[in-house]
Amino acid sequence: MSLMHSFKKNLNRAGTSLMQRTGAVDRTEDAEFNEEYERFKTLSKKVEKLSKQSKNYLDAIRNLTAAQRRISQTLGRFIEPLSPAMMQYGKVMDKLDDDARAELDTAFRTAVLEPLTRLCSYYPVVDEAIKRRNKKALDYDSQRAKVRKLIDKPSEDPHRLPVAEEAANLAREQYEGLNTILIEDLPKLVELRVPYIDPCFEALTKAELKFAQTSYEEIENLRPLVEQEGHKGNVDDILGQMRQLTICGNY
Repeated sequence: MSLMHSFKKNLNRAGTSLMQRTGAVDRTEDAEFNEEYERFKTLSKKVEKLSKQSKNYLDAIRNLTAAQRRISQTLGRFIEPLSPAMMQYGKVMDKLDDDARAELDTAFRTAVLEPLTRLCSYYPVVDEAIKRRNKKALDYDSQRAKVRKLIDKPSEDPHRLPVAEEAANLAREQYEGLNTILIEDLPKLVELRVPYIDPCFEALTKAELKFAQTSYEEIENLRPLVEQEGHKGNVDDILGQMRQLTICGNY
């Protein structure tokens, strides 16, 4: 199809669409297609949102472990000497951050993010098919309007009406062909969401559980050291001592 021919077709479709808004040209409607299309739009929006939120979850976990690691590093810079509990805390935070990078990140991307991203990649292809269907509907409506006009106001050329009717029939076949395919395939695509997303959800919960369990076990192991060292002073008492200092306003 030449560029000029494509431009003319798009211009004609724009004109037909404008005339439909004013009621000058009838619009082809298919309630069954409209229903399936709305279901598809709902699905695509939810899956795209799920993909985005899943990525946000992974980013949040990575930020969490990185922040824990930075806290332990900062403590090590201004508290000397470090107690055994604080030294072990630093090692645990390093391990959790390393594990998140090496295990959680890779497993989560492979089992959750990548499948959801691939699923989302199909939606633009379906959208293009729907756009082609809508363009064929406009072509059909345009040809029907030409036939009706020739019937209402017959042309002096007796061949114009048969030619217009033939063009309208061809446009109808092309439109109905695409419309039928979409009506049949859109429900199948929607129904496939369950067997496709279920394994992703299972992988998500397993990744969350493993991270939570590992974090709990590693930090719980610090309890004996912390309890052994005990508390060397009450926070309120120490703040009271600070307030007694001249530099803190006691002058």
